[in-house]
Amino acid sequence: MDKLVVSPSPHIHSEASVPRLMYGVIISLLPALAVSIFYFGIGMIIITSVSIISCILFEYLIQKFILKVRPTHLDGSAFITGLLLAFCLPANTPIWMVMIGALAAIGIGKMTFGGLGNNIFNPALVGRVFLFVSFPVAMTSWPEPGQWMKYADAVTGATPLAIMKEGVASRTVSEIMPEIPGYLQLFLGNMKGSSGEIAAFALLIGMLYMLYRKIITWHIPVSIIGTVFLFTGILWLINPDKFADPLFHILSGGLMLGAIYMATDYVTSPMTVRGMWIYGVGIGVITVLIRIFGAYPEGVQFAILILNAFVPLINKYVKPKRFGKEVKNG
Repeated sequence: MDKLVVSPSPHIHSEASVPRLMYGVIISLLPALAVSIFYFGIGMIIITSVSIISCILFEYLIQKFILKVRPTHLDGSAFITGLLLAFCLPANTPIWMVMIGALAAIGIGKMTFGGLGNNIFNPALVGRVFLFVSFPVAMTSWPEPGQWMKYADAVTGATPLAIMKEGVASRTVSEIMPEIPGYLQLFLGNMKGSSGEIAAFALLIGMLYMLYRKIITWHIPVSIIGTVFLFTGILWLINPDKFADPLFHILSGGLMLGAIYMATDYVTSPMTVRGMWIYGVGIGVITVLIRIFGAYPEGVQFAILILNAFVPLINKYVKPKRFGKEVKNG
């Protein structure tokens, strides 16, 4: 006789599974990976391979020998963590440093909380920030695009955001802009920066694919990018000599990568549409505050991690009414 199994809601049947969703995200990242390899060559291939292999290996070892649970290292989540971590790094990052970042991402960002579905913070961003705090010089040495066969010995320089951040202290924006690639070059990815954040058009192709496959919804990316556009636009209109225009902020740095891939992580983002709007606007505001008034030229990774910590509170605040709950009038 079959047993009657009673379980809590939601009782939803779907063809979606963790591997299916994860490998869908991986497919969406292929255009950005191809563009990154085109600009950074062997360096991007090395750090991506090391990061992915390390994340998968560390997840297996931690689950097998420390947590003593069935390893889930092949469900695609560790692969995505490794790929996104590589996208957050300079293309000349030493191999041993990439491995440390992978261990921090999987060990601290994911497995400390119990594995996939339990982590509070985006694992790839945990690994990236861990490396940034531990090795700030290496994490702010950005290779010039086009050095396909160079890795550790690649010529480096400052990102557009860093140039703008340092320049506005003594010069106007119009005086700084000739030192920065044009908007078409920023859109196509021909600039210094983290390996996978440079090509806005490739990231947009990935977003359209995920929207088509219904892997993500548009609310979080649009709310983040829209908030950054709005607030940087207001500052630009107030004083265009001191503040760059909103298009520059959208195409520079890790905003597109963060808004499309990091902030939309299922586990660390809100469950409701209203919660997504609150979450996205919060990330956008903090990103602008750090970029404009903070010590660092980039702020999206910190903004996402900060709002990750508020997601349980957001979910509780905007929790929909339970079916059958009595609503008091007056």
